[in-house]
Amino acid sequence: MFSKSNLLATLVGTVVMFFLGYLIWGIATMDFFNEHSLNNVMKEVPNLGLIAVANLIAVFALSCLYSKWARGHHSIAQGFQFGAWIGIFVGIGMGLLQYGTANLMDLTGHIVEAVLDIIFYGIIGAVIAFVYLKTAAKE
Repeated sequence: MFSKSNLLATLVGTVVMFFLGYLIWGIATMDFFNEHSLNNVMKEVPNLGLIAVANLIAVFALSCLYSKWARGHHSIAQGFQFGAWIGIFVGIGMGLLQYGTANLMDLTGHIVEAVLDIIFYGIIGAVIAFVYLKTAAKE
């Protein structure tokens, strides 16, 4: 759980998750989601420290899960596949749950969010796998 590979993957993955998330949701799709939001629940100034800690915890969990899932066989493609499954869970599973229970976004917003989540978590999974690949013990 606290192996060199896991800790390095957590560190690198956290940095990528933080900046890629900002690029996707903070810059690239901000106007789109403003148009498809039903209620503005965003803070005027986000708590970046708390976002960084949340990313750290999330990537640590993803890295631990990836380690169990990969069983010592690491590839970027496999990491992307792992992350895409996480994106399906978050984007489609949790997204439909939110759509069914809350007035956050219209259906178009949730569909786009699901696609973005699959790609986003796929990239995070690929980054985690890349670090595991480069730091795995050589046989």
